[in-house]
Amino acid sequence: MELEHKLCRFEAPVTVGEGLELAGYASRFGACDQGGDVVAPGAYAASLKRLAQEGRAVRMLWQHDPAQPIGVWSEVAEDATGLRVKGRLLRGVARAEEAAELVRAGAIDGLSIGYRTLRATKNDRGQRVLTELELWEVSLVTFPMLPSARVAGKGDSPGAAAWRELAETLRRLRREMAGDSAAPGQKGAKG
Repeated sequence: MELEHKLCRFEAPVTVGEGLELAGYASRFGACDQGGDVVAPGAYAASLKRLAQEGRAVRMLWQHDPAQPIGVWSEVAEDATGLRVKGRLLRGVARAEEAAELVRAGAIDGLSIGYRTLRATKNDRGQRVLTELELWEVSLVTFPMLPSARVAGKGDSPGAAAWRELAETLRRLRREMAGDSAAPGQKGAKG
């Protein structure tokens, strides 16, 4: 079975604070993505329990690239909203420091999960309802598949306003083009 990805941006922001700490939602329950998938509450519970029992952790990657770990997740848990993550980008890892600046500036505003579907059903609207997922990783990503939601960075650095303006322009263009074609690499990506 191939590893799937679900990309998300949400009203509750992903934030980068002091010390390159990162927090936000990697998945949101009940939200239908452009691929017609909906994650059900409890979909991650068994996977998170197995990971804890085996002493393994969900990996933090850059753009789903297993060759580019950029930090560690200290908390990965379900709540009433979805899959909440908290962790830190690692100092001394060039890509992690770049990622922190991109999030702060609003140029990167998505989180995405890498997972395998273990159980799913169809609802009366023809949507695939994901009821049990095997969670592998949570990545910082450029193009989320849930365009109606957003992630915002916290904290400013020199030039942050210009980056935010550029990011907003890109979001506006993406919204305008949403009906024409999917963004590159979106096949198999979910939000």
